Amino acid sequence: MAADDKASNKAEELKGKVKEGVGGAIGDENLERQGRNDQAKSNLKQGVEKIKDAFKS
Repeated sequence: MAADDKASNKAEELKGKVKEGVGGAIGDENLERQGRNDQAKSNLKQGVEKIKDAFKS
């Protein structure tokens, strides 16, 4: 996995965690849902990158 892709995916995951936390704290279900979606998208991208890396080896 390229370092820049890995950093970008981690940043997206962190952004999702923040959104989810803030949404939960203020009672904004939409923001909470967006946060969970951001995290899921990031996890999917990380999984795809790991699969690509496995085939490169």
